[in-house]
Amino acid sequence: MAEPTLLRTVLVADDEPNLRRVLEAVLEKDGYTVLIAPNGKKAIELASTNTIDILITDLIMPDMTGIEVLRAVKELQPHCAAIVVTAYGTIKSAVEAMRLGAFNYITKPFDVDEVRVFVRQALENRTLHEENQLLRQQLRTNYHYDNIVGTSGRMQELYKIIERAADSRATVLIHGESGTGKELIARALHFNSNRSAKPFIAVSCAALPESLLESELFGHEKNAFTGAAAQKAGRFELAHQGTLFLDEIAETALSIQVKLLRVLQEREFERVGGTRSIKVDVRLVAATNKKLEDMVALGTFRDDLYYRLQVIQIVVPPLRERKEDIPSLAEHFLGKYNRDNGKKLLFVSQEALDLMMHYRFPGNVRELENAIERSVVMAGPKDTEITPDLLPMTIQHCKE
Repeated sequence: MAEPTLLRTVLVADDEPNLRRVLEAVLEKDGYTVLIAPNGKKAIELASTNTIDILITDLIMPDMTGIEVLRAVKELQPHCAAIVVTAYGTIKSAVEAMRLGAFNYITKPFDVDEVRVFVRQALENRTLHEENQLLRQQLRTNYHYDNIVGTSGRMQELYKIIERAADSRATVLIHGESGTGKELIARALHFNSNRSAKPFIAVSCAALPESLLESELFGHEKNAFTGAAAQKAGRFELAHQGTLFLDEIAETALSIQVKLLRVLQEREFERVGGTRSIKVDVRLVAATNKKLEDMVALGTFRDDLYYRLQVIQIVVPPLRERKEDIPSLAEHFLGKYNRDNGKKLLFVSQEALDLMMHYRFPGNVRELENAIERSVVMAGPKDTEITPDLLPMTIQHCKE
């Protein structure tokens, strides 16, 4: 079944009528709008009057080369993803096209399913770029260290570390219990750094089994394993010149730890199933809720990787150790969930605050946020404040 394409437009430039007809039929079946150009001049004309999401161009055409078409279309539409079609003898030119920004290349004769995969991947890559562009300005505000809620002494020290470390290329290791906001700190580091205009890519190391995590991080070559129908770029490549955030780093297998150490030391890696070294410029930020030094002693985490990760350490305090921040956090979340739910609650009652100040919050800031969200949702249309009866039962009865 064809996946939805959000009415994306593909421009096919090729002087072979049969190839144009095949690509047009296959891509239209998958839901794309397809524009056809029998030569380079027509391709550029179409690109000047239409929004083109993906360009598929042959490298050898009578009037101009695919390289020239690619360069001209990219000038008109810089965010257009490109795939070049090449014969065996022009692979060197295809590599040149990749340097000019082509997403991938296909050699003749090719399987139409391979084209479909490449087009889908190119679209996903463009969509990711668009989302990054759309969110980047919001993220700069939302994750600025001044806007991480908390005025306690512990948080003031944390802000200073973020400010000093943001522009550094040094690896950062963030320690903290679940729910303390480790990813928020990682994003603050990125969006206050000189890498803020580049991607911030987050990966949960606990969410994937070892084999899939390796492919997710480093990518894979076509046919590297069963189901690898096409070449795939990994998160390190996608984060080039930006920041890669590895959450729950303690959950990585020793075999992956070896590859991570090499990337940190050499700034290069190979895709799964590949032999070519790929150079990357990535600032790595890792987070854990476990004591890595204990894991090193047990032999479940490499000591050399541990020391390489903790060049800069940031410890995010649990909420029970900065309870003076609870009122400002509660006010912040009250405003947020008022907006989300169309409510107009004015404040948290003193009785409700007293209960929250007494409660230990094992789930930390995330648990407090959930408690305020629940209270806002459960509040009646005439309520003007959050009262104890609106709080979760665990907080209501914490003094018993």
